[in-house]
Amino acid sequence: MIECQELRKEFRVYRKDPGFMGSLRSFIRRSYDTRAAVHGFDLQVDRGEMVGLLGPNGAGKTTLMKMFAGIIVPSQGRIKVAGHVPFQREQAFRKKIALVMGQKSQLWWDIPAMDSFLLLQKYYEIPERDFKKRLAELAALMAVEPMLKVHVRKLSLGERMKMELIACLLHQPEVLFLDEPTIGLDLVAQRNMRDFIASWQTQHKTTVILTSHYMADVDALCDRIVLVLDGTKRFDGSIQEFSGILGREKYVRVSFEQNVLPDARFEAWDPQWNETHTRVDLRIPEKHLREAAVAILQNYPVIDFSMEQLPIERVMNALLANPQLLKGEAALGRT
Repeated sequence: MIECQELRKEFRVYRKDPGFMGSLRSFIRRSYDTRAAVHGFDLQVDRGEMVGLLGPNGAGKTTLMKMFAGIIVPSQGRIKVAGHVPFQREQAFRKKIALVMGQKSQLWWDIPAMDSFLLLQKYYEIPERDFKKRLAELAALMAVEPMLKVHVRKLSLGERMKMELIACLLHQPEVLFLDEPTIGLDLVAQRNMRDFIASWQTQHKTTVILTSHYMADVDALCDRIVLVLDGTKRFDGSIQEFSGILGREKYVRVSFEQNVLPDARFEAWDPQWNETHTRVDLRIPEKHLREAAVAILQNYPVIDFSMEQLPIERVMNALLANPQLLKGEAALGRT
């Protein structure tokens, strides 16, 4: 469904020295820097996959999404989405994709969302019967029927994001690009948005590419992760493989009834253990897990003991702090 090879995107960035003289010199002769936001990027996504595109700010995620959607033209490389070259913006291509950007709106601010939906019906040439059926279904699933005739500027952030998602799904796209769809939403709204996206994808087998700084979004929705650092792909594989980058370990959190002083045993299990006097967070190798659990429960005033696989958020934090943990081509996985 999505295939790109050796994708590269460069931008010319205007550079000006500060002050009046800097402005005068730039008026006579401008200086530019050329920066590669994305380079050497390969990716293949099959129909119906949900892929999480991860990386820090400035890594190139949004640039990739815009190239996938045909908004910007690659400087180099080949790209096809749903059998089309995106930047040619053919009508058939536009009917197959949708892009939701959490920080930008496609709805008219000063009119009700319903008016924007009617405009999109004409743009995508949706038959009247299909339009009414889809809108009623989406509005009911999102619980926004009473807000359809309310001006968009009067809606809350969560309500606006629901309307944005409805606008993108009215024509039932084959490929859905979600760029930070839950940004700024509260925990309940985030969960509701994730539940809806998962339900829709299961029902319609839509191919979904998701970027998010909330690891809970990726963990709940995606089976596959692509990590982008400095515009290049550094990892491509399953969430289980991503979690295993730091080794086969368990994340253990222990709460105590009273303050516990730093203990050499904790350091032996995890040299970087984190303690807050009444709680410790440990990363323990699986082979030592039974021994550590018995020792903790027998020797300390434990009131709560929880254990899980290393959360991908902790893995992500570790990789951003130390990219060298991704070793060579083996980290790339699929291409």
